[in-house]
Amino acid sequence: MDDDERHEVDAAFRELVNMKPAELDEWLASDESRSAGQHLDGGESTGHASGRRIVEILRAKKSDLSDDDYQHMRKVVGYIHRHLAQRPQGDVRDTRWRHSLMNWGHDPLA
Repeated sequence: MDDDERHEVDAAFRELVNMKPAELDEWLASDESRSAGQHLDGGESTGHASGRRIVEILRAKKSDLSDDDYQHMRKVVGYIHRHLAQRPQGDVRDTRWRHSLMNWGHDPLA
């Protein structure tokens, strides 16, 4: 990945991931977070695992981020865009839709 691509991915990621690392850590420790998303074989959901990685990325220095980190950031941007397009009608405060997005570092009510 060249520098221009890294810059583009980083800008999109930081625009969409609107939760601070400590806030996301606290959210990931909640029962609501653990129950949201798709669970493979009864284990941790994809979004929950992604949230833990997002916290690591947010806390890292840009110079320490690998191409793999940038690929994950690109995946996060894609997920958030797709999920936002599926917004349910009505109050979304306490919905699995919002909880899933929050696992990916985006609170649509922020």
